[in-house]
Amino acid sequence: MACSAAPNFTRLRIPIPNISSPQLFSVRCCCISSSSNNNNEKKKEAKKKLSSQSSWEAEDAEGKDYLYRLGQEADNMNIAVGQRRGFIDQLFVGNFLGQDSDIVFDYRHKVTRSFQYLQGDYYIAPLFLDKVVCHIVKNYIAHLLNVKVPLILGIWGGKGQGKSFQTELIFQAMGLEPVIMSAGELESERAGEPGKLIRERYRTASRVVQNQGKMSCLMINDIDAGLGRFGNTQMTVNNQIVVGTLMNLSDNPTRVSVGQDWREEDITNRVPIIVTGNDFSTIYAPLIRDGRMDKFYWQPNREDIVNIVDRMYQKDGISRDEVVKIVDTFPNQALDFYGALRSRTYDRSILEWVDEIGGVENLGNKLIKRRKDESLPVFIPPEQTVEALLESGYSLLKEQKLVMETKLSKEYMKNIED
Repeated sequence: MACSAAPNFTRLRIPIPNISSPQLFSVRCCCISSSSNNNNEKKKEAKKKLSSQSSWEAEDAEGKDYLYRLGQEADNMNIAVGQRRGFIDQLFVGNFLGQDSDIVFDYRHKVTRSFQYLQGDYYIAPLFLDKVVCHIVKNYIAHLLNVKVPLILGIWGGKGQGKSFQTELIFQAMGLEPVIMSAGELESERAGEPGKLIRERYRTASRVVQNQGKMSCLMINDIDAGLGRFGNTQMTVNNQIVVGTLMNLSDNPTRVSVGQDWREEDITNRVPIIVTGNDFSTIYAPLIRDGRMDKFYWQPNREDIVNIVDRMYQKDGISRDEVVKIVDTFPNQALDFYGALRSRTYDRSILEWVDEIGGVENLGNKLIKRRKDESLPVFIPPEQTVEALLESGYSLLKEQKLVMETKLSKEYMKNIED
């Protein structure tokens, strides 16, 4: 008995007593096999037609289901997915986008810093410049060097010595576009979020190198404020994960996971990490060991301070000799003290300007609710003089002494017995 192309099992009249007949049994098997093959061919054709119209069954580079893999990734919020020819509908990929274009890079680009606000001529200490530039260059050519290159540069020292500002000036001079984080981002109400954020920011800096052709790095300001142990402060899970993440980045700077399965072809460009802080002795010791972190203690000497303050006051017409007089009048002060002098001299001029626009009572209406065609009086900056700067300096010095000498907490608690 021959099998038809589309068998119909209702036509087979096989008597029950003869079911053991080899001839009848073989016919039934032949018909079933033919039917199964035809059904499989139809399914393949239907699947083929579906794939030619849609990307729901597209495969990734490993041959796995693309959308299923996306669903497995962290919170299904992976914004690193761009339009790639061969994996995403051709409708969304044109010649104007290129063969491998990232449609969401403009979103991530916002986390980088361009330093457009740094206008003017600033002084960069040569020792500081040499250390930062050397660390960045060594990491970009680490594959050419036959030495172990630490991924992290830890810049630490006293408060207000210009660690972050000097670093940003160097970035601007090098044309480097960094990703900058603060210590406030190292803690979260959700366990694991800060560690994941560091890995994402590191990968973002890597994509700046790959997609824009610019140098980049990851910078974390005041890291000891987020990871340091002060007295009886509590160690949280996020603190441990952040430390572990930074240690792992130092050991594996080109393999960075953000929560999804590891993919062999997912190689990240190595980018240097720079952290600033005041006291690195409060940080977990294995993180700051020499193999992972290159440490640089920044304490500007008198010449550095004079040069930096001279550039700061140059546009105000203050001569270098007058700057030396100011620095010698207030020795052992941080660099931000001399910037505060200039800011304090503006106080009297600002109060006079407030009176010109209508006084304190009308301040909100003038600053916030004024009409579009209504302009404010022009603010005229005060003329800077050595006398005014010295007067501001003595005022700041008095406030510093009051903070150190007047301990109101003891005054409040003096009548309470232990």
